[in-house]
Amino acid sequence: MDQPLKSPGQRALDDAFHAMFELTRTRPAPALAERLDALARLRAVISDNESRFEAAISADFGHRSATETTIAETLLVLGEIRHAAGHLKKWMAPQRISTALQFMPAKNRLMPQPLGVVGIIAPWNYPLQLTLAPAVAALAAGNRVMIKPSELVPRFSALLREVIAARFDPTEMTVTAVDDDIAQAFASLPFDHLIFTGSTRVGRLVAEAAGRNLTPVTLELGGKSPAIVDRSADLGQAAERIAYGKLLNAGQTCIAPDYALVSEAQVQDFADRLQGHMRRMYGTDPGNADYTSIVSDRHYARLEGLVADAAAKGARIMQAAKSDDPAWKSKRKFPPTILVGTTPDMAIMQEEIFGPLLPIIGYRDAAEPVSYINRHDRPLALYWFGRDDAARDEVLARTISGGVTVNDCLFHFTQINQPMGGIGASGTGAYHGEWGFKTLSKLKPVFYRSPFNRLADLYPPYGAKIARLEKLLRWMS
Repeated sequence: MDQPLKSPGQRALDDAFHAMFELTRTRPAPALAERLDALARLRAVISDNESRFEAAISADFGHRSATETTIAETLLVLGEIRHAAGHLKKWMAPQRISTALQFMPAKNRLMPQPLGVVGIIAPWNYPLQLTLAPAVAALAAGNRVMIKPSELVPRFSALLREVIAARFDPTEMTVTAVDDDIAQAFASLPFDHLIFTGSTRVGRLVAEAAGRNLTPVTLELGGKSPAIVDRSADLGQAAERIAYGKLLNAGQTCIAPDYALVSEAQVQDFADRLQGHMRRMYGTDPGNADYTSIVSDRHYARLEGLVADAAAKGARIMQAAKSDDPAWKSKRKFPPTILVGTTPDMAIMQEEIFGPLLPIIGYRDAAEPVSYINRHDRPLALYWFGRDDAARDEVLARTISGGVTVNDCLFHFTQINQPMGGIGASGTGAYHGEWGFKTLSKLKPVFYRSPFNRLADLYPPYGAKIARLEKLLRWMS
């Protein structure tokens, strides 16, 4: 059967990939100095264009808080670069691995080597951080990098393509266009590793496409990350911290608390405190520069639909303003929204919210939150608030999630010495710091035989010697 004709964009994509691929097979792995130089150039890309990135991202969103871009994107990537550059020599060194007694004298080493060409399919919600943090790991590990940015942030994507091309050879790191034909073809390329950040639905399609080439994947997905407010919690403190975690980037964060589980007796008190903190942080003026817009009209309408469906099915809606208020809608800013009395049949409890809406679910006894969480897909993040250490440890032991922050939200993600990654429907694989270096390296085991050991006794012809050796090996085992 004839293959469908490829578009000019797809042919250019193929050519760029194969140019990289050939070099990974014909040139030696980049030395430490080359990798440090690549990281320094990436740092310069960010530092020299910080204000341009900030303006482009804000224009793509309609409005993006400049402070949020600095704190949640720019500084995090610069921190990744600094950490990788400071530890790279140690990471690249062959690791000593112990050798079993029966094979002595000999030695084992674990040698990190680049995988080859790493593909990165980036999301729109934190376009700088979630594009370049994986690139830091890929470059540190000695790989060549192809990036497919999101079509929902076209100004940022065009700028990134421009500034990367100015600092990097296209066979070293390149940024593709965002056309539909490119997006569909990118995941089908035979990368040596593919990193995707986005929705679970699209993640399944990416994994399916990558699987046809046996390409290993790191999937950073999302899902419904719960916040458990234990009876022992300081309600005011928990409400303040959950409000921050929920409303950062207007809730367009894959690890944002998706819903709160609160003791039935405390639900209304918690909701009132939560609303108070939301108003204190962001006020009631849609022109507040600290509050970020929803990225598109389609996403705004989706959030309106979730609220309308919940209200029609009996949820009580607490809002600073109505989402159809022209003052808010014209700026595509969705008012912070609390939903009390949500039930499993509501759409808001069946899909990731990805916006400034927080359902509150009441529970009667301490076992209910764990039971509820374990009946659903394993979340990317879990948040627990309280002062009862035994209750905390019970939740940690009986739930499985990508990561946890205790008595706050989001901050496990910022720990550069900890891995970031999901499980099941919330993702697979991990990166950050050395974890990213290892994910994007082949840790090749090497056994060095000594001329003084007795491995030749294993060779045929067998006889009395093998019986003696077998007896010795059994004793050693």
